[in-house]
Amino acid sequence: MIKNTVEATHPLTITRIPAFSDNYLWLLDNGQSAIAVDPGDAQVIIAELEAKQLQLDYILTTHHHADHIGGVTELQSRYNAKVIGPDSDYIPQVTQTVSDGEQINLLGLSIDVISVPGHTLDHIAYFIASPNPLLFCGDTLFAGGCGRLFEGTPAQMRHSLGKLRELPAKTLVHCAHEYTQANLAFALAVEPNNSDLIQRIATVDSLRKKQQASVPSLLSEELATNPFLRYDNADVVSAAMQRTEQSSLNTDEVFGAIRQWKDTF
Repeated sequence: MIKNTVEATHPLTITRIPAFSDNYLWLLDNGQSAIAVDPGDAQVIIAELEAKQLQLDYILTTHHHADHIGGVTELQSRYNAKVIGPDSDYIPQVTQTVSDGEQINLLGLSIDVISVPGHTLDHIAYFIASPNPLLFCGDTLFAGGCGRLFEGTPAQMRHSLGKLRELPAKTLVHCAHEYTQANLAFALAVEPNNSDLIQRIATVDSLRKKQQASVPSLLSEELATNPFLRYDNADVVSAAMQRTEQSSLNTDEVFGAIRQWKDTF
């Protein structure tokens, strides 16, 4: 298991907490109070809170899959934490629903809510613009990839990712899984001549050999190497047309072709 890595970003500290086989849960704290993001496993969160003598005041949920909300009930009961998330029948623990365009203020941070349907229809992401841009995006955007379409359409997911790629290039993308090596292997099949991608693969392979995490990643890296953000790039469009044997595709069709390809890669 990868050892927890702590990143300091004024005024909070961010801790990446491994869970299950490849999940990452996120904890933000100011030394006294904490916010847990997508706590699929209560026990690893409790262990971190106790080790740092923190009170859990808030839980942020991005969507309803069990590996993201499995620990919510226990944590809510134990700490009387406020649960913030989408208006979803599948997350009855939510005590404060939020939707696209809303801004919430927690522990001195202003957090923008972005609706990103596709992986699930209730999926939202959380963006912190200042002092350093941070994105907590659940299973929508991964390092080198994106989530499967369990509920939404290719057009919905493409539109959602279009929102995220408009964020500042220096945004640190905090996704929920260590899928990067497999994602980049697929990306190379789509863009075999992408020099930025080739270099990124080498960097990530080196990290993983040392059992180090590959996330968070910079949005600028994703813009240069992630085919699911590059649906209007000429090489990605060409790969999609070759894959589908079509002479013309719109951006949603390009995205859909690449996503379908990844599903069977």
